[in-house]
Amino acid sequence: MKEWLRNRLRGIFPPLLTLFLLLAVWEAGARLVKVEAWLLPAPSRIAASLVESWELLLRHTGPTLTEAALGFGLGIGVALLLAVGIELFPWLRRGVYPLLITSQTVPVIAVAPLLILWFGYGLLPKVLIVALVTFFPVVVSTVDGLRSADPDMVRLLKSMGAGEWRVFRMVRFPHALPSFFSGMKIAATYGILGAVIAEWLGASEGLGVFLICSQNSFAADRVFVAIAAITFWSLILFGLVQVLARWAAPWAYIHNEEDRRGEKEG
Repeated sequence: MKEWLRNRLRGIFPPLLTLFLLLAVWEAGARLVKVEAWLLPAPSRIAASLVESWELLLRHTGPTLTEAALGFGLGIGVALLLAVGIELFPWLRRGVYPLLITSQTVPVIAVAPLLILWFGYGLLPKVLIVALVTFFPVVVSTVDGLRSADPDMVRLLKSMGAGEWRVFRMVRFPHALPSFFSGMKIAATYGILGAVIAEWLGASEGLGVFLICSQNSFAADRVFVAIAAITFWSLILFGLVQVLARWAAPWAYIHNEEDRRGEKEG
């Protein structure tokens, strides 16, 4: 446990130091050049604005987190079911998978107005937009993980009389878990952003509304506060997925840590 904590701290320290230096340069530059606060506020001004607008920010954060959580769960669930179907039914892979890849050429921001038109300005279209944003990386990474299972293990189980479902349950699905969670990590970085984009198209509250109102008021400090909040919650969601991945597929992380330890010793 101590070694794991030491490794984590060793990994976190360099980016934190870099961030601190960038903020210090930003603060010094803003003070020396005397840039107008509405154009580029200093980090100290952004921090003060965060304190001043704390209650308002919290009020707008709740709806965004609700939309992101529901959309993320829906997108992940549908992606997992479709990936399993594509693996188990070859006709589904031939008929649906190419269309799934092609569908990503259509930007979600172009489809979002249709969802607003069909379902109104309530919670449902925003959840669907987040689901669309988070769906694709999960289904693609899971399909790739399922198809890259160890062929020798598959042949061994089949030679022992195991059917497709048992092979899937005992070999393909466990093997695909690291890929599944890799897709979830990518989707986690999009979840909050998807909710914010959905709120731009029509909402009365949320971080997207907070961001647009700050922009229209030329309150650059509050714009940076909104950006910081979006980044923070995206990292929290990413961290939760990371914890879940370690719990559900610990063998993948143990193997990686052993490889790193061997490289250092070598």
